Amino acid sequence: MLHNARVLDADWVPNDVIHRNAEKNRLRNALQPVLDGDQPQDVLVEGPSGAGKTCLARYTSAKLEEQALDVQTQYVDCWNHSNRYRVLLDLLEGIGPTHDIHRNTPQDEMLSRLEQIDDPYVVILDEADQLADKDLLRELWAIPQLTVILIANREEDILNALDERVRSRLRSAMRVRFDQYHHDELVAILQARAEAALTPEAIDEPQLDQLADAAAGNARDAITFLRQAAQEAEWDGREAITSQHIRTAIPAARDTLRQRSLDKLSEDQRLIYDVLLEHGSLMPKEIHDHYTTRVDDPKTKRTVRKYLRKLEHYNLIESEGEGPSRRYTPAT
Repeated sequence: MLHNARVLDADWVPNDVIHRNAEKNRLRNALQPVLDGDQPQDVLVEGPSGAGKTCLARYTSAKLEEQALDVQTQYVDCWNHSNRYRVLLDLLEGIGPTHDIHRNTPQDEMLSRLEQIDDPYVVILDEADQLADKDLLRELWAIPQLTVILIANREEDILNALDERVRSRLRSAMRVRFDQYHHDELVAILQARAEAALTPEAIDEPQLDQLADAAAGNARDAITFLRQAAQEAEWDGREAITSQHIRTAIPAARDTLRQRSLDKLSEDQRLIYDVLLEHGSLMPKEIHDHYTTRVDDPKTKRTVRKYLRKLEHYNLIESEGEGPSRRYTPAT
C-alpha cells in the first residue's frame, strides 16, 4: 500500500506547492533579480505553524538553483541550531567543505569565509526568532552576495530583539504573509500526497476530509496524521486505510508532534513549559516568578512572553483572556 513513504514526511518538498500562488509569486519576484545579475530582496516570511512557509521557501530556493548555475542556497533551522557557531557552520557547509572547522575555530574566521563568497548566496533562516545572537543578522546582511529569507510566526518576535540599524534593514525586506489553510485546501494537499505515496484507492475522500478536520488548517499536522494512518494500516496488514486506522492515528500522531516540539525547546523554554505542567493555569507574571526561581540568569518578562507565544504556536500550551490577565495552561 505504501510505495513512497518519503512523500508523507511533512518536511518533503513537492514538485509544486498548491494553494499558495500569491505567496509563490511574491517570493519569486523578490529573488528573480539574481537571475539577471542584480541584487535580490531580503524577505520576511511570517504566519502560523503549518501554513506552508518553510515548504514554499525551500521550493522557491530549489527552483532558483535550477535556473542559475552560479546561485547557491542553504536552509538553516534556527530552532535546532540556534547558536552562532552552529548557524555559521551550516552556512559554510552550503558553499564548501567544512572539515577543517571545529568548535574552537574563531567565529570571526568563519564569518570571514562567508564574506569571501563571490557568487550569490540565498539563505533561509527558519524560526529566525529563535536565533540566540540576533547581531548575527546584522553581520550577514553586511555581506553583499548574501540574501536572507527569514521565517517566523510573527514579525514582532524578530523585530523586538534587534537594534534600530537592523530593524531598518528588516523593514525594507519584502513581506510574504501566510494564513492558515482552508479545509478544502488541506484536503487537496492530502489528496496530492496520498496519490504520490500510496497505492490507488488506499484512502477515500471522506477519510481525507476527516484528517483535514482534525488538523484545523495546519498542513504539517494533516500530513503527519496521514502518515500515521498509513503506518497503522501497514502494521495491520491491510491494503487500504480504514476509519479505525484514522481514529487510532490522530492521537498517536499528536503525541509524536508534541514530543518533536518538546525536543526542540531551549532550556529556558522547557523550564517555562515545566512550570505550567506543575502549576496548571497561570498568568504571565506568575509564570515568570516561578521560572526565575529555577535559573541563575533568567530571561526578561518580554522574552518569557515571546516564549509563551512560541509554545502556543506549536500547540504545547493554550491561552484564554487578554493582556496581563491572559492565562496559560498546558495543552491537553
